Amino acid sequence: MSETRLVSPPIIYPETDGQPMTESDATRDYLIYCVEVLRLFFQSRRNIYVSGNLFIYYEQGNPKAVISPDVFVIFGVSSRQRRSYKTWQEGGKLPAFVLEITSLTTKRQDEVEKPQLYAGLGIQEYFQYDPTADYLNPQLKGYQLIEGVYQPLPLEITVDGIPLIHSSVLGLDLRLLPPTGTAIAVAPHPQVLRFYDPQTGLKLLSREEVEQARETAEQERDLAQQERDLAQQERDLAQQERDLAQQRAEQLAARLRELGIDPDQA
Repeated sequence: MSETRLVSPPIIYPETDGQPMTESDATRDYLIYCVEVLRLFFQSRRNIYVSGNLFIYYEQGNPKAVISPDVFVIFGVSSRQRRSYKTWQEGGKLPAFVLEITSLTTKRQDEVEKPQLYAGLGIQEYFQYDPTADYLNPQLKGYQLIEGVYQPLPLEITVDGIPLIHSSVLGLDLRLLPPTGTAIAVAPHPQVLRFYDPQTGLKLLSREEVEQARETAEQERDLAQQERDLAQQERDLAQQERDLAQQRAEQLAARLRELGIDPDQA
């Protein structure tokens, strides 16, 4: 009688939970912005993986051992595209930086559950940003893992009155800017999150912002060229007028000589 062997079904690691990516336009816009500018910033370094809203499985054989940060950066792995991230296929690497775009509806998760889980996984930095100023005050908070416990990172103020928190993991500043067209002193308008390179003092631009900056630069170059062309035309016209005046003076002198008059005496 042959022996019957039971074959265990393959373990399925879902790539989606069937829920919308985000709950609001603001959350989605910031998620896209943060992932995009960080990818552009690290694009020359092929061993840094930047993504967001992606399932990260951290325990082989257990599909419930999963996190899905809004924005995360993992060092020491390829920057290739993935449908999900499994740590046992990536040398055990986990995010070093996580940013959650938070709101009142995710407050408990972002304030209690996720920090405990992220700290247990050894994620070095954990940031929160509240784009609509629902509850977080200030709108940006950052934490650094020290001896297994998250300690708050200091909120600094620039000479221009801009709040910022420095991420030593990324080597970047996360700044809170006033909304476009709003003075810094005006409150309580939600402040805008932007990444800055402290080495250059420059803001990290999204692809759309890069394209807008390029178009603006091209328009300014075209305008400057038009102004140079106009100035040259004015110089050419002035030279033509001088040449015409010289020609008329020579014609007058020649006519005076025909009449027996010395032009210099005249």
